[in-house]
Amino acid sequence: MATSVWKGHLTFGLISIPVRLFTAARGERVSFNQLHKVCNSRLKQPLMCPTCNRNVERSEIVKGYEYEKDQYVLFTEEELDKIEPPSAKVMEILEFVKMKEVDPLYFDASYYVGPEEGGTKAYKLLMLAMEESSHAAIAKVTMHQREHIVVVRPRAKGLTLHTMFYNSEIRAAETLSTDDVQLKDQEKKLAHQLIESLAAPFEAQKYRDEYQENVKAMIAAKLKGQQVTEVRQPQLAPVIDLMEALKKSIAEKQAPAAAAAPKKPPVRAVEPAVTPIAEKKRKKA
Repeated sequence: MATSVWKGHLTFGLISIPVRLFTAARGERVSFNQLHKVCNSRLKQPLMCPTCNRNVERSEIVKGYEYEKDQYVLFTEEELDKIEPPSAKVMEILEFVKMKEVDPLYFDASYYVGPEEGGTKAYKLLMLAMEESSHAAIAKVTMHQREHIVVVRPRAKGLTLHTMFYNSEIRAAETLSTDDVQLKDQEKKLAHQLIESLAAPFEAQKYRDEYQENVKAMIAAKLKGQQVTEVRQPQLAPVIDLMEALKKSIAEKQAPAAAAAPKKPPVRAVEPAVTPIAEKKRKKA
């Protein structure tokens, strides 16, 4: 399994389970480098001290909090380690809740919780007990110099942990109010019909990042001296008659598959004007 990001004990009551946390998901994207337009050299970003007027090594860096303009209180890593709360080593379960009571808006990052040697039996007991009682655990854990509130739940023969935003970090949604909007019964009925026509089991593997696929296709095309076709963007007409738009949407879903509009083709390479690969330009002597 991947490198763990936290090691400690998960406790509930007098039971202590040695565990490790492993990153469960990580975003994937194509990374670009910043180049100097004149010579195509990769740009560097050295740490520069404006007072000493020189570049600074990593070993010369300390952390500071700006309490007034250009005034800082300084901290060392050792000092920050000394104020770690107990949750830096012990993840105590504070309470058990029904998972449906936890708004997904609070979810941040996801981790797998793996048992260490000597903790497998207690780990499985906790997992099965939560699974059979339909409960999830609320706990706290400190990592990366922050104490997180987390929810731990059984999933796929193991425990999964989600760090959560604190309530104070959730932005209010007053601007999204729809209290003054009046809907007709027929509009609601048609909306339900449209939802039913689009209803399907959730299968995560069906979905992919088309933009990143297009970027990779563009890279491949440029490496071959080709260029790519522009992806056509949908033209969305303003909805003037909501009822009519609902009826047309349902009619399109009910039409035979052969009559359905073909999907827009992905970005593909074509053979026109050659786009040279950028090479570092040599300076003339």
